[in-house]
Amino acid sequence: MKEMELKYGCNPNQKPSRVFIEEGELPFTVLCGKPGYINLLDALNGWQLVKELKEATGLPAATSFKHVSPAGAAVGLPLSDTLKKIYFVDESIEMTPLANAYARARGADRMSSFGDFISLSDVCDTATAQLIAKEVSDGVIAPGYTEEALAILKGKRKGNYNIIQIDPAYVPAEIERKQVFGITFEQGRNNLKINESLLENVVTEKKEITLEQKRDLMIALITLKYTQSNSVCYVKDGQAIGIGAGQQSRIHCTRLAGNKADIWWLRQAPQVLNLQFVDGIKRADRDNAIDVYISDEYMDVLADGVWEKTFKVKPPVFTKEEQKAWLAKNTDVALGSDAFFPFGDNIERAHKSGVTVIAQPGGSIRDDNVIEACNKFGMAMSFTGIRLFHH
Repeated sequence: MKEMELKYGCNPNQKPSRVFIEEGELPFTVLCGKPGYINLLDALNGWQLVKELKEATGLPAATSFKHVSPAGAAVGLPLSDTLKKIYFVDESIEMTPLANAYARARGADRMSSFGDFISLSDVCDTATAQLIAKEVSDGVIAPGYTEEALAILKGKRKGNYNIIQIDPAYVPAEIERKQVFGITFEQGRNNLKINESLLENVVTEKKEITLEQKRDLMIALITLKYTQSNSVCYVKDGQAIGIGAGQQSRIHCTRLAGNKADIWWLRQAPQVLNLQFVDGIKRADRDNAIDVYISDEYMDVLADGVWEKTFKVKPPVFTKEEQKAWLAKNTDVALGSDAFFPFGDNIERAHKSGVTVIAQPGGSIRDDNVIEACNKFGMAMSFTGIRLFHH
């Protein structure tokens, strides 16, 4: 098949709409559903991301995409009991490396991942399909599906769930094009391979970067490669825990991503783990209640006459002092940036969310100020010399 007609483009008024390939056949097959314009943008960008994560780390990878940026990305490291709890992993599921990767990618920012498009680096197995079946999602792309996994996924959304199989051997043309306002833009594809060699230029007083930190920095940089710029990514233990994208200011990206990383960590605090929700609460309502509970608007879920709709027992306030003490326990976080940090305030903010190692292009006229800030906190920072803008 050389082309596929779509219902409409980005918005319902944008018709006609289609995807096509100039030479050969489309490299994917729709096994179920009818994906739309944005679905396919998310699927194809997400596939590239997980394919590169698998190549760089040797581990199965997954990403949760929303509106052409990842909400989460991860590789298939085992889950701790705490992570299983905050990701709401059913104990009856026999987890596999790919399922672990998906649980991490979906669980990092559950609010942003609501209604996502999933990309998997490996053949979707039963455990991964069982996890996907429980979440609100628009679709999934993978290089294949086991018979049982495909049957599980075809049961979603009354049989209309978007399931796409991608040809893993497909290699796109070296030149890519797109149109804006009737003008065609042309450029070479961003075929940069991200590996440990990009991390060799350590410019701080602290020089040592462990193998685990290098893995996390590569995850951050590959995630940024497919994130709308400006973008900053915090990674811990093989998964993105905070992604800030599309902001005009670098510090706003750093704050946005840092706030998401803080929420991820706060969800692991005993005050949150011990919340007792009413029976039958929907996953989205539960996730929203947790976000509100740890925010400045906590009374929106704790007020009398309101909390009873969400909790079996009224929770105590999770005070700012308690939150600050818990956040101080989060350490060894890696951070990547798609362009240079222009000011040391980005480092100050990153430190508050447990960052100890950084990878960024370098090249700012204030590099000395940024390096000085890293030295102040005992961070190691690599200058990659590579910018990763994605538009």
